[in-house]
Amino acid sequence: MTPVFLTIDTEIAWRHHAAGLAPDVVEALSIEPGGVGLGWQLAILKRHGLKATFFVDPMPALVYGIEPFRRIVGAVRDAGQEVQLHLHPNWIGASLADRGAHGPFELIDCTAADQQRLLADAAALLVEAGAPPPVAFRSGSYSANDDTLAALAAIGILYDSSHNGAHHPWPSAIGLPRAHIAPVSRQGVVEVPVTVIEDRPGIFRNVQICALSAAETRAALDHAIAADHAAMTIVGHSFELANRAGLSPNRVHVRRFEALCRLLAARRGKAPTAHFADHPRLRLDRDDRPLPANRWRRGRRQVEQLWSNMVAERAA
Repeated sequence: MTPVFLTIDTEIAWRHHAAGLAPDVVEALSIEPGGVGLGWQLAILKRHGLKATFFVDPMPALVYGIEPFRRIVGAVRDAGQEVQLHLHPNWIGASLADRGAHGPFELIDCTAADQQRLLADAAALLVEAGAPPPVAFRSGSYSANDDTLAALAAIGILYDSSHNGAHHPWPSAIGLPRAHIAPVSRQGVVEVPVTVIEDRPGIFRNVQICALSAAETRAALDHAIAADHAAMTIVGHSFELANRAGLSPNRVHVRRFEALCRLLAARRGKAPTAHFADHPRLRLDRDDRPLPANRWRRGRRQVEQLWSNMVAERAA
């Protein structure tokens, strides 16, 4: 079977912080925007009996305190889903006073020693918020390199999911080929790459709710099943089903999420969803290949994206 990691990066959106909004508004627009945020997504996952990984970034607790993250972690765990570690380093030195960035935006801009320290501190914050010690990590903006993997191994984290060929070689800078999508042992951890498809020959696009049409995601999953891939990793965010303002649903993205959940429920016999904490047996070092480019699928998605940007994003 091909295990599927359905992953939701769950974070306080820097853009809302930088806009100078009140703390409760920043939390609401980042975590529960437009009625289709964390709570709504957890309910849909439960309805379909799916497992998902919520990569939670606790670093904004340095600014907003730990309580918002206790609420986030509690909601995820109460719904039977897992919490794992996410990290955006730009929260270092941030404050409610000036709303500017004082830390680097990319983890790979930090030294190896600083990366290990940051990861250990973030893991401790996540545990303080009520999560079990994390066993998996994804870097903000997929920004990771081989130093990151070594640092994760040093603090006892077993899995990383930061390699993303659509964002390689920067800021996703792990030393793997852009088209590499199979789990691999590297620097003491198991790297579980974000799945990509070939958008155009040699150009890749990650399998993400707001990046691919439902038809493309279905084709990518069916390709993974037919080719007996070792794993498939799908990305979402706590805020991406709403419009960018966070005030109302983006109906295109909502329909994609609902279609994805129906698809994963229908394919569970051959592609069951998995939690990292379950330590699923992963076949390593396989030569799995991304779904090849198809101009008709791409064209239909581009029309859908145009509608999303011009209509769904502006709907009140």
